[in-house]
Amino acid sequence: MSNRLEEYWRKNISIVISLLCVWAVVSYFCGIFFVVPLNAIKIGGFPLGFWFAQQGSIIVFVALIFIYYRVMNKLDREYDVHE
Repeated sequence: MSNRLEEYWRKNISIVISLLCVWAVVSYFCGIFFVVPLNAIKIGGFPLGFWFAQQGSIIVFVALIFIYYRVMNKLDREYDVHE
């Protein structure tokens, strides 16, 4: 494999790992570990910790899918591997 393609895959994996870290922080840390301090804040009458555990992690996950789509389209064009 050429150096250019190896660089492309390194960047691809770096993007995936970064986005998974964001998702893990939102899902686990905000929804589980930081739930007590977050519950002091209310959104729509519900504690923020509950909101992150029930809705926030799902919304962030869907947003990360769209972010991945946009970033990968840009990366594909940069390395001329787009369809």
